[in-house]
Amino acid sequence: MLQAYSSGVGYSFHFYHVLPGTHLENIFTVVNRSISDVCATCHIHATCQQSGGKSVCICNYGFVGNGRTHCQDKDECQIGASKICGNHTLCHNTHGSFYCVCLDGYRASNNNKTFIPNDGTNCTDIDECEESGLCGHNARCVNTEGSYMCYCNDGYKLQTGEHYFHQDGNIVSCKEIGCGSPPEMKHGYIVGNYSLLPGSAVHYECQEGFYSNEGKVSYCTANETWEPATLSCKGVDCGVPPSVLNARPTSVSGTTYRSEVTYECARGFLMAGGNHTAVCNAKGQWDGPDLVCKEIDCGKPLLIPHTTMTWDNSTTLWSRVYYHCKKGYYFNGDRNFSECTINQSWENITYVCKEEELLSNLSIFNETCVRWQRKTRRLGMQETYTFHVQGQRWYQKNFFHEMTFELSTHKQAPEVCLDLQPGTNYSINISMVALNFSLLVSMTTQITDPPFPEIEFVAVKGSAPLLRLRKAEDQNGPISFYQVIVLPLDLQSTFICDSFAGTTFFSNTTDSKGYVAAEFRAKDVADNMSITLGDRHYYGKFYNAPLKLGEEYCVFLKIISEWNKVRTQSCAVWAQIKNLSRPLQYMTAVGLGSVAAVCLILFLSFSVARSCLHSSVHPPPTAVTCEAVHLSTTVHMTQAGIASSFLEAENVSLL
Repeated sequence: MLQAYSSGVGYSFHFYHVLPGTHLENIFTVVNRSISDVCATCHIHATCQQSGGKSVCICNYGFVGNGRTHCQDKDECQIGASKICGNHTLCHNTHGSFYCVCLDGYRASNNNKTFIPNDGTNCTDIDECEESGLCGHNARCVNTEGSYMCYCNDGYKLQTGEHYFHQDGNIVSCKEIGCGSPPEMKHGYIVGNYSLLPGSAVHYECQEGFYSNEGKVSYCTANETWEPATLSCKGVDCGVPPSVLNARPTSVSGTTYRSEVTYECARGFLMAGGNHTAVCNAKGQWDGPDLVCKEIDCGKPLLIPHTTMTWDNSTTLWSRVYYHCKKGYYFNGDRNFSECTINQSWENITYVCKEEELLSNLSIFNETCVRWQRKTRRLGMQETYTFHVQGQRWYQKNFFHEMTFELSTHKQAPEVCLDLQPGTNYSINISMVALNFSLLVSMTTQITDPPFPEIEFVAVKGSAPLLRLRKAEDQNGPISFYQVIVLPLDLQSTFICDSFAGTTFFSNTTDSKGYVAAEFRAKDVADNMSITLGDRHYYGKFYNAPLKLGEEYCVFLKIISEWNKVRTQSCAVWAQIKNLSRPLQYMTAVGLGSVAAVCLILFLSFSVARSCLHSSVHPPPTAVTCEAVHLSTTVHMTQAGIASSFLEAENVSLL
């Protein structure tokens, strides 16, 4: 027979002899019922668990006892706060558990107010000095373990005489030691270090452009005052501005340091070069100007058919030439004289000497073509016409286009198109050879796109390049402006030459990420002048903004021509800037060697590119590919909406 006995925390089992006929399932039913009775006796804060085939009541975590009759709270904080919670902590016991908090001046690494140190949380020192102005004026904060201290700045001390203090709600101030701040010197500055203690001295120097004949030293006296009390620097004076040949001053801001005098050419003269401004320098001398004024010269006057000229051979400003009809012709026009104008060209007149009308309905079409009607009585006969063409430009004094040719035709309404230069005023004399009859036609051709900028393409990595601007020739019209355009490198393929006409660095939008970095008037551009990107200066009305580190840019040069209400432009890629980094002074010697190698490769690549652009030889399939981008556009400013832009990409291969 099997019998079980309770022993307090478990049961002991004894085996007895089982009589024949006894059922074993009845015996095990009794045993199981006894085990279930043990779990039913567990304490409310205990859990029944199986251990070694036995049921045992064990107190829950945070409680201690026999598991059946009692399970009382375990005070974990008795071990000690530093041992259970860590350093700089307080331990708080709870029913069945505990929690930790950091001491004042410390914070939990998990940023919670309470924690249980089972996840590695600890208390770290709070840097109270991160709070701005914690120690007040003229004082500095020094963090300590669990706290902080305040110290007066150099030159200051506590009114209490202490060396340090702690702002605990009390207002403590630091008083300046000695004479306090030294006196200011008008147009001067302090040189070297100085002390505020009695007996010390402060030395001054005058700013650039100023001088002083008096003492430039102030002393801190025993009664904590600075002497002498008045210090000043006088400005230099450059005196009377210099005279400039054939020019006169238009504005004078003064004669002291940095004063400016602006000059303009006298009547009858035009600016041929140099600077028109003089500046008073720090040495009391005028810098500049080197203005060169050249007398206006209109050259030879225009010829008018069937006239004689009365002229004193003078070609300067307001000179006059008078025209008179030859015998057999009569006058038709507004006046019979022309004057040399300030534009260095003879004034156009409508003076015509007419004979018997042999042709009519003269008209101009397609800008350079003329048509007319022959007189009826000469229809069917071949007529020979002589064309004498003369063209001049006011903006290009030495330009003179002249050609003569004949046209023989039977047509009743002849037409002829002339090969004329753009941006030019023409006088065309059409003569009928057999009948000694001629007619004068005036014609003005519009400007076309200026020549593509002659640039040296630059591709760099790591720094902004120094660009060289070469002055272009007024071949297709007067060049008015040069613009430097900067835009992100990934927008190079979408660039249109007539875009960004007035887009400044400060007016960028999400639709327009590029901007004009600089604009130069054509008359102010010297050949081969240098331009530094990102120098923070204004050129014209545009700001040359500094380039951002890490960005990649593409730089375009635009040439703009404006004349007779027409605006045209041409563009070319000037530079590509990749991986913009810190200036060269931050690079190591190895970095400098790498940049030199890259520059050498770029120079050789650019030389190859220039050679391929001027070569007409077809290369083999293995040739290196050179790329150049030219952009041009023409806009007629009097017709809204009429604008065209062209993006031309030219790929050339070289051996």
